[in-house]
Formats: sequence, C-alpha cells, structure tokens
Amino acid sequence: MLQEVVITTNANESLKPLLEVAIQNQLKALQHGIQRTKERVAEFEKRAGMSSIEFEKKIQTEEVDETIETIDWNMELAALRLLEGQYQSLSEAEIG
Repeated sequence: MLQEVVITTNANESLKPLLEVAIQNQLKALQHGIQRTKERVAEFEKRAGMSSIEFEKKIQTEEVDETIETIDWNMELAALRLLEGQYQSLSEAEIG
C-alpha cells in the first residue's frame, strides 16, 4: 500500500537532508532493537531446547503450559515481528 506524507515548514533550510538523517538514525535504532530481541529469543530457545517455530506450534496446540517464561518468549517474538515490520516499512521509504 502506497502512503504519502506531506510536510510543510517555514524554515529556511531544506528538510530533505534532515529527514534522511532522521530516517537513518531510526533504522539504526530499529536494527539495534532487532538484534537485542533476537538475542533474547535465542536465550529462550536455548533454555527450552526448541526453536521458536516449534514453540509457537506447541503454544497453538496447547502442548506447552502458559508460564511467565512462555509468556515472555511469546512477547519477545511479537516484539521482533513488530520491529522487523517497522524496519521494512521505513527502509522502503523514499523522500521525494
């Protein structure tokens, strides 16, 4: 879905370079968040001895008990998907 954002200002300097830097900084922040979240997910996988894919299948079929640990793992996976989606969306942005 194509989205367009129009920004207007009375400032004398060009906004384009400022927006490009802001986007690059946000992409770096998202990359950092993705990396940290992947590390936490890997810790859950190691402790449980299963991949996140296996974990999610077992959660859906109720083969895994709901505990603080499994809730946290599930939340990390949701956070990872959110961060990756935001990164993808922002990395595709074009400033015209």
